[in-house]
Amino acid sequence: MSAERGAATNTLQSYERDLEDARSFLTERSVRLVEATADDLRAYLAHLARQGFAASSQARRLSALRQFFKFLYGEGLRGDDPTGILDAPRKGRPLPKTLSVEDVGRLIARAEAEAAEPGDTLLQRRRMHLLVELLYATGLRVSELVSLPASVLAQTGRFLVVKGKGNKERLVPLSRAAVAALETYGEALAADIGDDPAAGAFLFPAKSKEGHLPRQVFARDLKALAGRAGIRASALSPHVLRHAFASHLLQNGADLRAVQELLGHSDISTTQIYTHVLEERLHQLVQTHHPLAKQAKKPD
Repeated sequence: MSAERGAATNTLQSYERDLEDARSFLTERSVRLVEATADDLRAYLAHLARQGFAASSQARRLSALRQFFKFLYGEGLRGDDPTGILDAPRKGRPLPKTLSVEDVGRLIARAEAEAAEPGDTLLQRRRMHLLVELLYATGLRVSELVSLPASVLAQTGRFLVVKGKGNKERLVPLSRAAVAALETYGEALAADIGDDPAAGAFLFPAKSKEGHLPRQVFARDLKALAGRAGIRASALSPHVLRHAFASHLLQNGADLRAVQELLGHSDISTTQIYTHVLEERLHQLVQTHHPLAKQAKKPD
């Protein structure tokens, strides 16, 4: 996972803990993890259920086991994969929180209005306007957004090259509004930092350990902006705006695969949390265009 998939340290540690937990359970049954059968693993999952683990936690443990035994099989260390016939624990998948198009419009309008006001905090206000425009235009992860390099300011096109999870690069388009916000923010930033080379590494420099705006600070300031825009602050976070980006694209006819690419999901199953949007759009499509639906609407 580290060498081939570029998994993050936290991900590696999480998988290690899950496998160690399964190994401990199987050791008590005098079974080595690498020799476990499907029945042994079913017993482990049943043990987790008796311990009160949520279905989502059980599914995560099973995912770690699937990766492990898939690796063993692929390397020729086992002749079978015992997880191949195991059913994942049933779990209700909550729909992602999102915002309406109208609420996003109000949020951006408020940020834009504040960015146009004169005053000592001009850079911070233009920064917030750009952050909101970029997030809704691209659907970036908040960690990808706040760590964008300063070289973005020098680009002339309407696309960003983003380095996401596993150091995978993807191309995301920018809206005209985001490009305009980038230009006005760049002017304010240049006036603030001047020729200081230490301040020029990131698009959103800050005196933090990372050298860029911390995502927690952005999340806090976003909630404050929401309150000023008349939007319930508890309903908004950077991740909610990312969900709004995806949901609104699908509502307006975008393909699920295209949204997967834009979000940087390596697996289409991750993007499928938005299928409720597609189902609603398909229902409306059938009701509007299907001949039998049209006949049903005709008066007797």
